[in-house]
Amino acid sequence: QLQASGGGLVQTGGSLRLSCAASGFTSDGYAIGWFRQAPGKEREGVSCISSSETTYYADSVKGRFTISSDNARNTVYLQMNSLKPEDTAVYYCAARFWPTCQGLGAPSDYWGQGTQVTVSS
Repeated sequence: QLQASGGGLVQTGGSLRLSCAASGFTSDGYAIGWFRQAPGKEREGVSCISSSETTYYADSVKGRFTISSDNARNTVYLQMNSLKPEDTAVYYCAARFWPTCQGLGAPSDYWGQGTQVTVSS
């Protein structure tokens, strides 16, 4: 299971830290990523960390968001700084037992429930 948390309401320019906690399985060997879906829009990939800790970011969040994991790799974080209204969405985390982030986001992957992020202007 994946448990996403940390969303909330923040003003433009503010920060939030999302957490994705894995339970019931060891996340070693897993690629774990964050996705978001805004109302009326397609789900999009935001960031991912591979099993070897290589990180990837969507162009829209580069330089503002940072993905990381704790030492035990039980929790993956998404630090979101300089938030903009266009970051408003429901954020989901997903995991796949695979060394790279390629292809992560399929329905067959592990998915956490969403956490709402709202950035007010």
